[in-house]
Amino acid sequence: MNASAQAYAFDTSVIIPCYNRVNFLRRALVSVSKQRLSPTEVIVIDDGSISPLEKELGTEFPRTVWYRQENQGVSSARNLGIQKAHCPWVAFLDSDDEWQPEKLERQIRFHKSHPTILASHTDEVWIRNGNQVLPPKYLNKTPEELFKRSLERCLICPSSVLLHHSIFEKFGGFDNDLPVCEDYDLWLRVLLEESFGYIDEKLVVKHGGHSDQLSRQNWGMDRFRVRSLEKLVEKAGFSNSKQEAILSILVQKCKILAEGFRKHDKNKESELYFQQSLKYQNLLRTLNRV
Repeated sequence: MNASAQAYAFDTSVIIPCYNRVNFLRRALVSVSKQRLSPTEVIVIDDGSISPLEKELGTEFPRTVWYRQENQGVSSARNLGIQKAHCPWVAFLDSDDEWQPEKLERQIRFHKSHPTILASHTDEVWIRNGNQVLPPKYLNKTPEELFKRSLERCLICPSSVLLHHSIFEKFGGFDNDLPVCEDYDLWLRVLLEESFGYIDEKLVVKHGGHSDQLSRQNWGMDRFRVRSLEKLVEKAGFSNSKQEAILSILVQKCKILAEGFRKHDKNKESELYFQQSLKYQNLLRTLNRV
């Protein structure tokens, strides 16, 4: 690679999906503007906000590229950003989060030193209702058995991720049919075959507790995780140990959902998930006999 090509090899596009959150978005964009290593382009996808975001913030952030679509959800917004991005590396930032100034610099340095690793994430600080809180211990982000541990719940924060664009060419983008857990879904597809580098520094500030968080608007999150895991079961070509881990978690989650629906007198849904749990138990027994 010649010097000119190498100079552009780590150019980065930042993609921020947003719906209405003007004040949160302003904070996120300010944190991007303060990066010690500036991104090449910053893309905001306005997912059908009531008042166009570019009209609200365009003059304040003149280098930002704005796209607007009808409200279709965060997956569609991120996927549009991926399509519009011009750089070999893509970083996501949720509109209610912010970055520490050294975030991109640390990740680009990591990838320069580890050229075969095409994805990385970082640690984070959690703020709830204005107060810093400790993340639960199960959110251990270290690389050891990250795939298997990620099956239970999402361990990778979208705002911490930096990905080479070839990742999307190989694995596709976010699933537009998932209103939540779309990040869980994509990271598992990637982790089946690729490693995520980890920068053990709190380079992202995650803000929570506000009423329009997607996790608050969608009950029974495991329903969507089950859909993601079922897609993995249909794939072939990965190890028996990973298949066993996927099936084990599917059995567990289907049983939990069956019991939850039963307690709410939704017997049809309870029976559906109970039968699914039996199906995956049988597949697991067959795999263990091989």
